[in-house]
Amino acid sequence: MLTVSQRAQQIDPFYVMQVAEQARALAATSGPHDPRMIYLNIGEPDFTAAPLVQQAAEAAIRQGQTQYTPAMGLTTLRQRLSAWYAQRWGVDVPPHRIVITAGASAALQLACLATVDAGQELLMPDPSYPCNRHILTAQGSKARLLPTTAASRFQLEGDAIEAAWQPHTAGVLLASPSNPTGTSMPREALQRVHQVVRARGGALLLDEIYLGLSFDDRFGQTGLSLGDDVISINSFSKYFSMTGWRLGWLVVPDKLVAPVERLAQNLYICASTVAQHAALACFEPESLAVFEARRAVYRARRDAFLPGLQALGFDVPVQPDGAFYLWADARNVMQRLGLTDSAALVQWLMHECRVVVTPSRDFSDRDSGHSVRFSTASADDDLREALDRMRQRLALAESV
Repeated sequence: MLTVSQRAQQIDPFYVMQVAEQARALAATSGPHDPRMIYLNIGEPDFTAAPLVQQAAEAAIRQGQTQYTPAMGLTTLRQRLSAWYAQRWGVDVPPHRIVITAGASAALQLACLATVDAGQELLMPDPSYPCNRHILTAQGSKARLLPTTAASRFQLEGDAIEAAWQPHTAGVLLASPSNPTGTSMPREALQRVHQVVRARGGALLLDEIYLGLSFDDRFGQTGLSLGDDVISINSFSKYFSMTGWRLGWLVVPDKLVAPVERLAQNLYICASTVAQHAALACFEPESLAVFEARRAVYRARRDAFLPGLQALGFDVPVQPDGAFYLWADARNVMQRLGLTDSAALVQWLMHECRVVVTPSRDFSDRDSGHSVRFSTASADDDLREALDRMRQRLALAESV
C-alpha cells in the first residue's frame, strides 16, 4: 500500500491558498445580482510584466532561445543584476556570486540546503511568511519562531537572537520588508543581528524580495552592504511584476558558489530560459521608469487604504514602509461582530462583504487569531470599494 512520507505529513496547508479557493468557489455560485469578489488576500501585483519584457520574451521564442542555460543562469542576466546593485544601492556584488533561480522559493531552498543540515534550525520572526518554514521542514530541518512586537517593527533584534541561539542553530532568516507586515529593519538593528550571527559562525539569510518596493529611505537598503558573508534571496515577481514567470535570484558568499551550483544542477537544471531572456529587458531605462512609477502607486495605495482601514476599527500598530501589506489587529472589529478569531472574520468578510483577506494562522503561532493581512496589490477602485462594502456591512450588522 502506498504510504505518505512523514515529511509530507508535517507540512501544514497554506491557508492563503485555501481561502482563495473558497472565495473562487463562492464566486462561481454567485447570482447575477451578487457583487463581484474583491481579492485582497494574495500578494500578487495587479500589474503585469513591463512592455519591453513582454517583447523580449516573444523575441526569445521566435529566435529559438529556449534551450537550457547554465545552472547558475545567463551570464548576461547576472551581469545586469550586478550593475543594478551598483546603480540602485551602491553595492558591489560580483556576477559570479549571483545565482539565477526558479523563483525566490528555489533560491531559499538552495540557500537552506547549502547552510542548514538535517536536525538544525533557523531562527525566524513571528509573524513571518509560512512557506519559508515549511521549506525547512521538507528538508529535514526546522524553523524556530521567536516572538516580535510592534516596538521592534515585528522584526527580530540582536539580543533576542543571542538569547535564543543554541548549539543546533545554523543561522537566522529575516525578511525586510516583511510579509505579512510590510515593515523593514533599521540598518543599525540589522548590523547588530549580523554581528551576533557572524560571532557564532552562523548564516544570515535575508529575504529581500520586496526590497525594490521600499517607500522609506531609512529602510530601503540591501543587507548585502553589511559584508560578503550575507546571503540574499530575491525575485522578479514583486518589483518587476513577473509572478508567473517563476524567476528569482540568490546572492551567496564565495564559499557557497560551487556547492550551490552543484545543488542547482541536480535539483532543477536551470531556471526558465525564456523568462531569463525576458528579464534582461527589466534593466532598460524605459522599464525601470515603469517600475518606479508603479512603486509610487503602491505607496499611494497604502496612504489611501491605511486611514480607511483604521476608520473601520482595525488597528495597524506599525505603518508598513514597503511591499503591499497591512498587518491589522482586528480584535475591535471582531468584538463588535461577536466573532472569536480572525479566521471567522475572514469568512464573514468573504460572505457578507465579498472581500477576501487572509487570517493570521498562516503567519503566526502566537497571534491567537487577533490579526488579518490585507494586500493592497489591487486597483485603486477595488480598494475603495472594499472599504465601502466593509463600512456598510459593519454598520448594518451593528444596527441589528
